[in-house]
Amino acid sequence: MKKLLLLSITILLFSCGKKTEETKVERKNITEMVFASGTLKADDEYNLMAQTDGYITKINFNEGDEVVIGKTLAIIDNPQSNINTKSGSKLLKIAKENSNSNAPLLQQSKANLNAAKLKLQQDELQALRYKKLVDNNSIAKVEYENIVIAVSNSKAIVLALEQQYQNLLVQANQQVIIQNQQLENSNAIQSFNEVKALVSGKIYKQKKQVGDYVRKGDIIAVLANNQKIYANLNIDESNMDKIKLNQQIVIKLNVNTTKTYKAEVSEILPTFDEQSQSFIVKAFFTEPIDFAISGTQLEANILVNEKKKTLVMPRSYLGYGNKVLDTDKNQIDVKTGIVSSDYVEILQGLKEGETVLKELD
Repeated sequence: MKKLLLLSITILLFSCGKKTEETKVERKNITEMVFASGTLKADDEYNLMAQTDGYITKINFNEGDEVVIGKTLAIIDNPQSNINTKSGSKLLKIAKENSNSNAPLLQQSKANLNAAKLKLQQDELQALRYKKLVDNNSIAKVEYENIVIAVSNSKAIVLALEQQYQNLLVQANQQVIIQNQQLENSNAIQSFNEVKALVSGKIYKQKKQVGDYVRKGDIIAVLANNQKIYANLNIDESNMDKIKLNQQIVIKLNVNTTKTYKAEVSEILPTFDEQSQSFIVKAFFTEPIDFAISGTQLEANILVNEKKKTLVMPRSYLGYGNKVLDTDKNQIDVKTGIVSSDYVEILQGLKEGETVLKELD
């Protein structure tokens, strides 16, 4: 029993003798920073994609090359497009020949029309002769009526053949338009065999090689504007409500963590990135950077809030549940504001000059 009592007293004395440090609540300037990781990226990045299927027979670039808009960067062999273009040219030639006045079908229709017109002229002359004869009672009236019917029939035949000729002419001209459009489409598709740069920029990544088979939409290379580099930042969703446009940023590149660069929040993308499980923010540099290689990893601190001469204490003195030890080792509830990497702002619970304690491990 005495041993147990002695052990309890020893533990109590040891607990009461726990070492502490103290500091005073003071006024300081404090800044709240949001940490973000990210990478350097070139602006206006786009994927150079195949617009047709086939084998790549030629590559006219290397990674790191600077290219101008319109330059042919790759050649794709698509035999089908070549065949379609050649057959389209032949079909257009035939269509134009068929629309010519010397075309056999039009000539035949024209001959039929001319024959019908000649027949109509003969019937009309015959009708005039029969009219005189019937007036002189030289022939029966029924004979005259028959020739009048023949004239009417001849006129109908002429009108029908004239319409037929015009229809054939219209159809022939329509075929010229259709075949010409199909040839233009074939030429356009064949032009897709030459993969050209849509914008000027730098080749940052080559995705395909000579001999690779590509389908429409496959990425051949990645281009971007190498004159404008920005920081692509991943922001945790718990901090996203603090991020605003034009906030100042301090950035360190992983290739040289001793040097810092200034930037600012330039764009906040409106969607959550599933791959990185974060929100994406673009930050453009406000001063030149001496290392501008796309893909370089970086760390950033975004200035989201700051106060001048506000009441603060070291962050390490703040306990769980926003409690602080006073000089009597009593726990005091405090209300906090801005939290920086070193200090925490005190809004309520402490006054300037008060001493607070921190137990040491």
